[in-house]
Amino acid sequence: MKKLLISAFFTSLFLTVSAQQTPQEKKQDSTKIESLDEVLVKAVRVEADSPITHSNLDKEELEKRNLGQDIPYMLNYLPSVVTTSDAGAGVGYTYIRVRGSDASRVNVTLNGIPYNDSESQGTFWVNLPDFTSSVQSLQLQRGVGTSTNGSGAFGASLNLLSDAVSNEAYGEIANSFGSYNTHKHNVKFSTGLLSDHFELAGRLSTIQSDGYIDRASSDLKSYFLQGAFVDRNTLIKALVFGGREETYQSWNGLEDPEKLENDRTYNTVGEYTDEDGNIQFYDNEVDNYAQDHYQLLWNQRFNNNWSTNVSFNYTNGEGYFEQYKEDEDFETYNFEPITIGGDTINTTDLIRRRWLDNDFYAANANVNYKNDKIDFTGGAFYSYYTGDHYGEVIWARYASNSEIRDRYYEGNGEKSEFTVFSKATYRINDQLSFFGDLQGRFLNYNTSGITSDLLPLNVDENYSFFNPKAGLTYKLNTSNQFYFSYGKAHREPSRNDYEQGIVTPEKLDDYELGWRFASEKTKLSTNIYYMNYKDQLVLSGELNDVGAALRTSSGKSYRLGLEIDAEIQLLKNLRTIPNIALSTNKNVDFVSSRDGELVNLGNTSISFSPSVVAGNMLEYTLIKKLQLGFLSKFVGEQYMGNIDSEASKLDSYFINDLNIVYTLDNLPLVREVVFSALVNNIFNVKYISNGYFYTYDDDFSNPGTVTTVEGAGYYPQATINFLVGATVKF
Repeated sequence: MKKLLISAFFTSLFLTVSAQQTPQEKKQDSTKIESLDEVLVKAVRVEADSPITHSNLDKEELEKRNLGQDIPYMLNYLPSVVTTSDAGAGVGYTYIRVRGSDASRVNVTLNGIPYNDSESQGTFWVNLPDFTSSVQSLQLQRGVGTSTNGSGAFGASLNLLSDAVSNEAYGEIANSFGSYNTHKHNVKFSTGLLSDHFELAGRLSTIQSDGYIDRASSDLKSYFLQGAFVDRNTLIKALVFGGREETYQSWNGLEDPEKLENDRTYNTVGEYTDEDGNIQFYDNEVDNYAQDHYQLLWNQRFNNNWSTNVSFNYTNGEGYFEQYKEDEDFETYNFEPITIGGDTINTTDLIRRRWLDNDFYAANANVNYKNDKIDFTGGAFYSYYTGDHYGEVIWARYASNSEIRDRYYEGNGEKSEFTVFSKATYRINDQLSFFGDLQGRFLNYNTSGITSDLLPLNVDENYSFFNPKAGLTYKLNTSNQFYFSYGKAHREPSRNDYEQGIVTPEKLDDYELGWRFASEKTKLSTNIYYMNYKDQLVLSGELNDVGAALRTSSGKSYRLGLEIDAEIQLLKNLRTIPNIALSTNKNVDFVSSRDGELVNLGNTSISFSPSVVAGNMLEYTLIKKLQLGFLSKFVGEQYMGNIDSEASKLDSYFINDLNIVYTLDNLPLVREVVFSALVNNIFNVKYISNGYFYTYDDDFSNPGTVTTVEGAGYYPQATINFLVGATVKF
């Protein structure tokens, strides 16, 4: 009922606005519509000459490889980016790291609205499958970046702008097929501008895949609906979009070296032993989740100097993951012991579901003033989140005193945030400009109830963060530009951190020094960064019982690096887009438990932070309508823990993909047909991009002594595989 009322509200609003407006005889200029669309993300984006390190991707670039893989894989060839996938082939649960920071530390916004989960701080693209097909452009800011909404950016911030208003009516049908029974189908449409002012556009998508890993299947569905009103100085959008996902779990990875070598697709999730001692797999060990977003966006330009942006958001998410568990203790589920045939029974096989039901509300308002000297933006943001966590047993071999829909644990988390900011770029003269950015974040996080480990979690924490940023840009001439920036950021712990007893927020000072060069055939960006952390929460390498990464405080730590990316036109029809990131990432005087004692290990490598990450896109236009792309990615060796143990090391890997795009136009009945193909890992490399590492103290093998035992698990990635597709545009 709640969702129906919200949908009705948006529909009513769109129809009301439509009825009240008078059509103008002159069509809107497409550049004016585009600029109004871009105001949606102006407050969280930066310009090309800003002293903020960043990369941009537009719809045209995204379309070349948009064949079903998630957004992290669309970003794979940007500087300092590393991607990985549980299922091994980029469909389902996928992840991104930037400068060694995991996805929970990459701030993501959709049209300026935070997408990171408020409690876990993660971004789950599986909940928005095929969202790439509804992205107009995106910007990845590395480091602290500019002020944004939501949790602070500790590795990067990624902001996405959804589809712009289209002047012309169009329709698209896209289908793709590939390895592991992967296929994607979607339809898109736009009415174009009706009566010069109104547009209705939408998309429906479905993606299915068996996954590279055994049983790591994905069944994904999504939708996107946009109603828009456009006038010369006004843009109002009502958006409804969301997704449904059902994925067979594959978060365990592989610890068995023999299986890793000879049966690398083996999936231990869902494994159990039947009464005859035979290994079986539960057929419904799935993650099942739905997420719906409702956004109302209003941009108003008053004159050539003043404009405003107001937006409202409501997000609802609800779902569970299901598990078959053997020999579970009655006590864990509040079951009473039972007696059968004189025997006392206090364990049982069972199937459980662990639920999350959450609501997220947000309001955002910005004002912009711009003239020849200054570009100023100020704004405020407020959000409120509430999430219920609970578990149910849906079947048990011995159900004892339980009743259907009994909850064996139940808890709630609430988080509110208020943010104010002001930022400005002041052009001192034709060569020198100054950038300043001040932000205040004020948070409250409150929890009640018990966790899935049946432990009480009672948190009531308030945080007040002041995050200043400043920078200078110096234009030496038309070809050379230099910049320097400083940014400070704070970040609150996540729910998992609180469960581990961590309450101290993280602090980061980020220094960036860069040079940009542009000529007729060459564009070059290079920068040096130094990120100095206090109480950084680094990945410990360990996972909890549902595959989520755990973190530990590293005290003092830093990241020092050099990033270079370029675009070089080698020939008229041949260009290369290389990048490389060289870095050192260290915990300072890291303390760890070894053989029963706390030991200062000195400076150690930060987990999951390779010192070399490089990529290249070589694009050759054979004929006007045929483009070939040869894509390469190198990721250096990295540790999965913070103690520099050889047992925690992931080997380096070098993979290459082939991308082919061919366009047919001037066809009867259709505008064009675009054929595309993507051959991933064409040299069939057996590589591993992710894993976990753990230690425990063993005091049983040798009585009187404590020995630290180390172990590791790995997530193998797909060998050579392909995707091919065709998009028919009307």
